[in-house]
Amino acid sequence: MKLYTYFRSSAAYRVRIALNLKGLPYESLPVHLVRGGGEHNDGAYQAMNPQGLIPLLVDGEARIAQSIAIIEYLEDIHPQPPLLPRMPVARARVRSLALAIACDIHPLNNLRVLNYLRAPLGHDAAAVSEWYRHWVACGFRALEAEAARARGDGRYLVGSEVTLADICLVPQMYNARRHDCDLQPYPRLKQISAHLEALPAFARAAPEAQADAV
Repeated sequence: MKLYTYFRSSAAYRVRIALNLKGLPYESLPVHLVRGGGEHNDGAYQAMNPQGLIPLLVDGEARIAQSIAIIEYLEDIHPQPPLLPRMPVARARVRSLALAIACDIHPLNNLRVLNYLRAPLGHDAAAVSEWYRHWVACGFRALEAEAARARGDGRYLVGSEVTLADICLVPQMYNARRHDCDLQPYPRLKQISAHLEALPAFARAAPEAQADAV
């Protein structure tokens, strides 16, 4: 397997965690999202992935974009350890929390959105930071409430094993810290993320552990 990745990409971070959890070897192919206007805008990369986004998984003849689709593909071809519960309600709950992060929080704070706010819209750094923190706070308030409803042991968002929801949480928490978001209102999320980040599969996937980290 080959993974086109960028060390700070939240979406690529998710896939790296999933690959590590499933013990799948892969070749990491960095695509810098900033250098030279962004290597993802290169014609060669666009030919492979017309969406022009990171990550992209290549497995034989298969080319799969979008982190959630990639992780579900890995779940299908390598079911152990499972990242989605077997029971339908729990499975739906995990997907709901994962998508709340991957579809509601992350897209509003993606690099290309922040860059568009800066130029051509002309917002200054303070306004862009306020935008970022506002949408993180909106999403994290709901996630904190969901974590409270779960009444778990404080290690995972759902149940007693790592799930897709946890895989999505850790990269978003990492980015929130990097952008100086106030995380004090979210003690459960902080506790869960701290536990997860200490697990080997998560630690090896962390941005600073990647070969392209700068």
